[in-house]
Amino acid sequence: MDRDVKALAALLAVAGVAHFVKPEPFEQMVPRALPRRRELVHASGVVEVACAALLAHPRTRRAGGLAAAGLLVGVFPANLQMTADVLRSRRASPVLKAGVVGRLPLQLPLVRTALKASRSAR
Repeated sequence: MDRDVKALAALLAVAGVAHFVKPEPFEQMVPRALPRRRELVHASGVVEVACAALLAHPRTRRAGGLAAAGLLVGVFPANLQMTADVLRSRRASPVLKAGVVGRLPLQLPLVRTALKASRSAR
């Protein structure tokens, strides 16, 4: 497994577990129009861990890459929500504001890596 795919699998695994260990920050990212925030956070955590597991094995890497790409695109509205909330906050530091804005374009290489993994599967 290529280094980028390993890194993506590790990122997804850690993030997925974090959804259960400390769900509150993730709940704040859920767009306000969606109900049952805690359940959505837990569901996305399960999907992240599943994507990580699928990416880890060559026989399931294609499905894992496609699922991870879909997940990353699907959670992008939550990243936009978090960015909007932080930018509106008077208490958020300029460093935090820069970080959440700078994080948005990082989704593209993550999606690209997931798609690359789906094509490199055996």
